Amino acid sequence: MVPRRMSLTNKTEFRGSENSGALEDQETLSYPEELTHLLDGYLEELDYGEDASVSPLSEAMQYSLLAGGKRIRPVLLMATGQAFGREPAGMLPTAAALEMIHTYSLIHDDLPAFDDDELRRGKPTCHVKFGENTAILAGDALFAEAFRLICERQQGAAAILLGVIREIAVATGVNGMVGGQYLDVSGISESQPDSLKLLHSLKTGRLIMACVHCGALLAEAPGQELTNLRDFAAELGLLFQIKDDILDVVGETALLGKEAGADARLDRRTYVSVYGLEEAERLALKSRDEALEALDRVGGKTDALAGITNYIYERQS
Repeated sequence: MVPRRMSLTNKTEFRGSENSGALEDQETLSYPEELTHLLDGYLEELDYGEDASVSPLSEAMQYSLLAGGKRIRPVLLMATGQAFGREPAGMLPTAAALEMIHTYSLIHDDLPAFDDDELRRGKPTCHVKFGENTAILAGDALFAEAFRLICERQQGAAAILLGVIREIAVATGVNGMVGGQYLDVSGISESQPDSLKLLHSLKTGRLIMACVHCGALLAEAPGQELTNLRDFAAELGLLFQIKDDILDVVGETALLGKEAGADARLDRRTYVSVYGLEEAERLALKSRDEALEALDRVGGKTDALAGITNYIYERQS
């Protein structure tokens, strides 16, 4: 079932469906802001228990972690778990860990060795404010503390928690985010037609897929749902990256919270540089539709996940 094209208000309407994930009355869906606020409160209370002598490192970690944003990745996790009956508050340790890992990746992405960006979410980047060495260590510490948070605070059976940890480790390693970053900095072959999609499926899409999968694991969702959820998450990750590439061309620095035009400055191959702006916009719409089609096959209550998809398609920053 192809969903109707959405309005320009971060909402959309859908035709009815027999499963509980679709809305029978064509009700509008929007981004689950309440999950963002829930996570923000949890992140603000985090205490790494460090010695006072390394408190400046903690300050750098919190500076980047609390910089704001929609918290799309942890919200995805909580919305997925919620679709299968798990209360969002019960998933906060893993949700926070995913945001910590995402923040670590942003700190390192901004470094002079990579993107050399001076703005992130409208504020000086971590290395600009605290220095390169501290920024590197802040990213490293956030990555390690994320796994500690899951191990110490996340409630669940040992086998489930092990599955969550494994999923995140794979998504952030050589076969995920770090591998994708390597392909980005080392250059991808123009002779391989799928190389751009592979790069972004690793660098961006794999962690998004892990967020959805971990939410399903924590909620003990039926095994047959995982395939549809993975199809949904794969398209959502692709949509996110295509939209990022579009916004880098048409967006404004003030709205993006980071320097616009960075892809052209760094001579990167993107969906816009390879396919052109008009075709990139068509591909974004196609991924949006296919993500929602996959979501329509999921048996849980997926209203919030549809709202997240709409937001990613329409976002301006």
